[in-house]
Amino acid sequence: MEGSRFVLVLALTLLTTAITPTLSTYHSATLPNVRHRQKVTRLHFYLFDIISGTKPSAVEVARPKGTKYDKSTTPFGSVWAIDDALREGPEFTSKVVGNAQGLYVSSVRDENSLGLVMYADFGFTTGKFNGSSFSVFSRNPIMEPGERELAVVGGRGRFRMAKGFVKVRTQFLNATNGDAILEYKVTLVHY
Repeated sequence: MEGSRFVLVLALTLLTTAITPTLSTYHSATLPNVRHRQKVTRLHFYLFDIISGTKPSAVEVARPKGTKYDKSTTPFGSVWAIDDALREGPEFTSKVVGNAQGLYVSSVRDENSLGLVMYADFGFTTGKFNGSSFSVFSRNPIMEPGERELAVVGGRGRFRMAKGFVKVRTQFLNATNGDAILEYKVTLVHY
């Protein structure tokens, strides 16, 4: 009885193995390569990174062990979540055109310097680019004089498949509390 059961299981296994490849078909939804015209968009706005006050736009979400007594506003290894306003001008009364949401990590060990690695999505809430955004993932050496360059690594909406760069200049920095206003000049290549 056990021998016939074994033969039956073996026969069903072989039959299933033999039939499966003949009944299977490969399916692919490959689309033709259509060339889209690349567009170049230049944007200019100001980012308000506010750490102080009762409603900050940047908050520390993690601080590494061993930095408890570090008095700097951004000790090495600290992680900050941001929801910073993007404005047309450098004044607090300037029109808000969007926001930058993401994270930055303090990445410089030297206590006399400040550098971040930034992961942020810059979304627009008004005007021609309402609902569109571009993403930055780059090192930001804040203490470097003059303009700094950040990499644009993607986008959505009107900035789909964006690549490009951002020129950042510190307009205002309060070294005591860490509040900053940054000028952003963005060049995007997208479809």
